[in-house]
Amino acid sequence: MFETVDPATGDVIDTVPEASAGDVDAAVTAAKRAFASSEWAEMLPATRARLLWKIADLLEEHAEELARLETRDQGQPFGISSTISVPNAVEHFRYYAGWATKLHGSTVPLSIPGVDYRNWREPLGVCGLITPWNFPLMIAAWKLAPALVTGNTVVVKPAEQTPLSTLRLAELCVEAGVPRGVVNVVTGGPAVGQALVRHPDVAKISFTGSTEVGREIAGEAGRRLARVSLELGGKAPSIITPDVDIDAILEGNIMGGLLNCGQVCAAYTRFYVDEPRAEEFAGKIAAVAASMQLGNGLDPSTQLGPLVSQEQLQRVDRYVQQGTSEGATLVTGGRRSGGALANGYFFEPTVFTDVDDTMTIAREEIFGPVLSVIPYRDADDLARRANDTEYGLAAVIWSRDIGTANRLAHDIKAGTVWINLPPFLDAAAPWGGMKASGVGREMGWDAILSYTETKSVWTSLG
Repeated sequence: MFETVDPATGDVIDTVPEASAGDVDAAVTAAKRAFASSEWAEMLPATRARLLWKIADLLEEHAEELARLETRDQGQPFGISSTISVPNAVEHFRYYAGWATKLHGSTVPLSIPGVDYRNWREPLGVCGLITPWNFPLMIAAWKLAPALVTGNTVVVKPAEQTPLSTLRLAELCVEAGVPRGVVNVVTGGPAVGQALVRHPDVAKISFTGSTEVGREIAGEAGRRLARVSLELGGKAPSIITPDVDIDAILEGNIMGGLLNCGQVCAAYTRFYVDEPRAEEFAGKIAAVAASMQLGNGLDPSTQLGPLVSQEQLQRVDRYVQQGTSEGATLVTGGRRSGGALANGYFFEPTVFTDVDDTMTIAREEIFGPVLSVIPYRDADDLARRANDTEYGLAAVIWSRDIGTANRLAHDIKAGTVWINLPPFLDAAAPWGGMKASGVGREMGWDAILSYTETKSVWTSLG
């Protein structure tokens, strides 16, 4: 067993089983058996749609319970877990329920006489879904809903820091009527994930997490030619053009940079501001950040919760110290919270200015409430500077000139570019990264493709 801890207090919430290699094998075996069962394999599309819709209904019915569980286990304010995390999970199941009756192949005219050709999509088999600790329930839904609607069975491995909402989701799947063995959960640390990735009967791994671990998973999957999709790290630039009213964009940038205490792979972390206004922007965003109420996510007044763990707290602190030592100017924050918050993993929202592209805080993913203001002189060089990173998950452009905004959106190498928006997501919009930010896409029709194979059927008409 291992303990899962409330990051706001440091108190133990519960103990959870540490799965062994044998437990992983048992889960995969159960999923493999369920995949071949007539109850699952032959389920009618309309029945599968109702099943996913029922899961969505149960998530909605238990929304407050799930949001509180997510807040206690992960730390995000209840306002986030109740208005973003749980509703987004609900909508993913409803969105993919609609695809159940619309999965189709095609007929294609061939240049070969006397032949009828058609193709269709088939499920892959057992899929290993490895989810992160920043949005446990929501990202589990991103993976689970398309995997189920396409007829796969799954073994889910949640992050060891935040397993509770995933276990509750699995219980609700059973309550909804998902057949035995279709959805399995194994809990534990990296060794459990490794056992799942290496299992010969797992046809696909879908992983969300760090680029470092993603590379290891890709290597393991590649050796046995398993399918893999990876949603990895990010270092999103926020590009602010000279024509923008700084006061009008502060709220969107604060949301983009500090949502979930900055523990978001698409967090706005590099703020490119024209040099004459860089100090103004830094001062204003620092003032807003410094005014935010830190506290337990279950307190209605809390705007910013804790980091997820002591390990993450120490990681963020190291980056802040490095930023100072490399010459960045600390405007606000930069330290662990004390007083009544001392037992939790709280870190003050931190803003640096006088940052350049070579500094560690401008290049590496911190995954915490640390914002870097980077001045620029040459607007024509913005796309190059934004692209000067190994990451390519997301970017945002703030501009009143639609031509400038769209030229930058075209030139920036990122899977998603928002224009004059905080980081919105929708089940219908494909999500994923370029370069070291990942392989493949989640959400939309792209997720259907990632959980299926195309089968071609040729028939002689002679």
